[in-house]
Amino acid sequence: MKAVIQRVSRASVSVDDNIIGQIKAGFLILLGVEKEDTEIEAEVLASKISGLRVFCDENDKMNLSLSDIGGGVLVISNFTLCGNSKKGRRPSFDNAARPDTALPLYKHFCQCMRNAGIEQVEEGEFGADMKVELLNDGPVTLIIDSKELSR
Repeated sequence: MKAVIQRVSRASVSVDDNIIGQIKAGFLILLGVEKEDTEIEAEVLASKISGLRVFCDENDKMNLSLSDIGGGVLVISNFTLCGNSKKGRRPSFDNAARPDTALPLYKHFCQCMRNAGIEQVEEGEFGADMKVELLNDGPVTLIIDSKELSR
């Protein structure tokens, strides 16, 4: 699994001009599920993200986690994160998990975030054409690949 995490002051996702998820301070997470991913990758990634200390404390030092600030997450499925653009000009998405595999793992990741104590976990609509709006805070943007995390 690959995740692009953006620290935000606010974020929302719309489908057909209807807002279906929104948060105030927290993380916008773009999540890509790859063919070889399992529930273990979702659990490891959610644990890592929920504990990231990238929110500022009273001394303006990045020292607080989502739980510390009572922040939420907006999780957006994004198969294009699994794209490979080594050859040619059109990326290959062969490494992206098929929807029948990716959707349950996406849902499992969201549940893992809730299990980690994140009270507000908002979701996009899997497979839909979504419009995502955000106010990036910092900007603080991280890319995490579950393959690079120790188990």
